[in-house]
Order: sequence, then structure tokens, then C-alpha cells
Amino acid sequence: MSDAPIAIFDSGVGGLTVMAAIAKRLPQERLVYLGDTARLPYGTKSAETVTRYALQATRALMRFAPKALVVGCNTASAVALPALTAAFAPVPVIGVVEPGARAAVAASTGNGITVIATEGTVRGGAYLRAIRALSPEARVIQRACPLFVALAEEGWTTGPVPEIAASRYLADIFGSFDRPDTLVLGCTHFPVLAGAIAKAAGDGITLVDSAATTALETDRVLDDRGLRRNGPAHAPAFLATDAPERFARVGSQFLGREIASDQVELVDFGP
Repeated sequence: MSDAPIAIFDSGVGGLTVMAAIAKRLPQERLVYLGDTARLPYGTKSAETVTRYALQATRALMRFAPKALVVGCNTASAVALPALTAAFAPVPVIGVVEPGARAAVAASTGNGITVIATEGTVRGGAYLRAIRALSPEARVIQRACPLFVALAEEGWTTGPVPEIAASRYLADIFGSFDRPDTLVLGCTHFPVLAGAIAKAAGDGITLVDSAATTALETDRVLDDRGLRRNGPAHAPAFLATDAPERFARVGSQFLGREIASDQVELVDFGP
């Protein structure tokens, strides 16, 4: 048993979908979340820059002495996981890519898997490698959908604008005769757009939310290492590197409950 918190970070508020999934599955655990809002999005940055940002974010969270680190960002999971694991051992580091890939392979009936993500995640090919490691013959299509991040951050999650964007990104893939049967939401911003995405993909498509699968993986890691916390629910802590008021306002829809602006601590990584 461990009373130490689980630390979660993302470039912005998207990782709050991961936090919400963990809180739902492990309501007794203490959670602390950092959104690097001063430097979002990570998805358009180089692998070297994302790794540097991820290391800085994790160092800021180490003052909470976490028992586990969850990288609630697909881009950072795709490129920075080895560096984080090496730098902060023995703290277990859990990414969102591997759990999402396992869920996609389990869900697919063999017609193919589409991964939608940021430019950085697609360019790095982490989902492609993870899926092919589990199912070498899998047909995998990757599609960068960078506008979805901006729409999610602005709160434009329903209505004609996200539906038009989703149709532009996905029509050629899911309008074909041999369309894939599984669609991975390979960015933690994307679950709040799931309605528009599902409409564009059409009937009979399984959507895989990496936030939910990451919560399952976190549960497993804590159980394997004897790190579960037993006790009443504990109020989470929130940190942001810029605009805590906006973090609270926009983040509330990702977390699924209100975040008061005075709950968000402003942190500065320095130059």
C-alpha cells in the first residue's frame, strides 16, 4: 500500500481525459496533474524538443514524490518514454500508446486499424510499431488530424465545425469498400470529439480510447507492485505552466467536472 500520488502530465488539458479515466477506475488514489500549457501543442514539435519538455514536466512533478508517472500525451509517449524511464527509475512510467495498441488489436476483426493522432505521433510511427508487434499482418492506416487539438482546446466539440473537420480527415478512409473496422483515438484531446469522429467514420466502427486503456494499465502496474492506496477519495492537485484560469475553464470539459481556477498552481520551468 502506498499513499504517494500518481503523477500525470500532458502538453495541455487533453491528458485530463486520462486523469478522469484513472479517477473512475481508482477512486481511492491521489492524483496530481501538470499541463504544460505554455508550450502546447507537443504534436508539432521535434522528438528532441518533446523529450526535453517531458523531462522538465516530470522533474516538476517529482516534488510530490509520486509512486507512478502516467504520460497522458500520445506524442510524448511515442518519443520520450525511454528517456523518462531511465531518468526516473524506479518510478514506473506508463504511456498511452502500448495500452491503446493492445486494445485496438483485440477489437479489430481483421479489416484494419486506423490511428488518428497529431503530426508528431504519426511521424514517429509508435502506434504502427506497437500494433505490428502484436499483429504483424495488421493493416494499419495513420492519419494526422492536427485541427482536432485546436477545436478541443477551444471547446468546439460538437456541431458542424468539428463534423466538417472530421469528414475532411476521414471520408477517404472510411468511405471505401474495404474500410477499417477499428479507429484509435491516438491523442488524448480526441475523446471529447468522439461524437463527430464516430459520425464521420460511420456505423460498425469500434472507437478505441487510449485514456480508458491507460487507466487499466495503471491499475495493473499498481497491483503488480503493491502500490495501491486504501482510503477515502482525495482531492486532486493541478499545475499549469500558463493561463491557469483558461486551464480550469477548458479543462473542466475534459475532466468531466468543474475545476476552480484557484485549484490550479502556476509553475515555471525557467529558461
